[in-house]
Amino acid sequence: MTNSAPDDPKTLVSTDWLSAHLKDPDLRIFDASWYLPDANRDGRAEFDEAHIPGARFFDIDDVSDQRSELPHTAPPVEKFMSRMRAMGVGDGHQVVVYDGSGLFSAARVWWLFRLMGQENIAVLDGGLPKWLADGHKTTKTPATIRDRHMTVKQRPDLIKDVTQVARAAKLRDHNIVDARAPARFRGDTEEPREGLRSGHIPGSRNVFYQDLFNADGTMKPANALRTVFTDAGVDMQKPIITTCGSGVTAAILSLALERIGKTDHSLYDGSWSEWGMYADLPIATGAA
Repeated sequence: MTNSAPDDPKTLVSTDWLSAHLKDPDLRIFDASWYLPDANRDGRAEFDEAHIPGARFFDIDDVSDQRSELPHTAPPVEKFMSRMRAMGVGDGHQVVVYDGSGLFSAARVWWLFRLMGQENIAVLDGGLPKWLADGHKTTKTPATIRDRHMTVKQRPDLIKDVTQVARAAKLRDHNIVDARAPARFRGDTEEPREGLRSGHIPGSRNVFYQDLFNADGTMKPANALRTVFTDAGVDMQKPIITTCGSGVTAAILSLALERIGKTDHSLYDGSWSEWGMYADLPIATGAA
């Protein structure tokens, strides 16, 4: 039996928890499936074919700042509010977000809600694959949408820009933790996005996001999560900045940190899509 993490409606809930609460009137479910181009998968198309009953589709590329050249940058508050209202999500709702990979892009939406001051949001542990493996049903039926206002108060402490990260890298007053695969972190392989240099932010540590999961794709319990971070050389006494390729898997690290009670963390929204693009920003290669 997998050593699974306890349910917490502000971070992570099990498929059993979601199944038991599926008919709660104030529950709202998002399918936030998003894939890298080489996966050859279409999250929206898959959602239209089969999704958890009551789910709405959350497009992380649409609910973003379209003025930015960087992928799926956090949107302005007004855009976030209007998109959520259009999807019938507002004050007083408990939100559960999942994706088709297991636990990948859903954490990005969890972080985005937190950035907007919303705490009643959890990621479905193991995502749609675990939901199906546990024998739960899906549907093609669209959710009924009822408009509700959402009060948003952005939390600037949860996000970092390139200037703040460059300062942190220089002063070493934060731990910068990179969620990318070890070969990408070391600079041994080309980046999937064209035009980016290979390597990592100087002084950063590598915690590959998949190392945070059990064999069934669920997140490891708190004591095991803490061990993954400390084994990677992360100083848990310092505040942490999470980063990755484009701000998606960095949010998995943020979720894991929240699970172990490490609350002084923020996410570098531009991540390597930004840092790797600018020749005047320093890079390091090899192991941390």
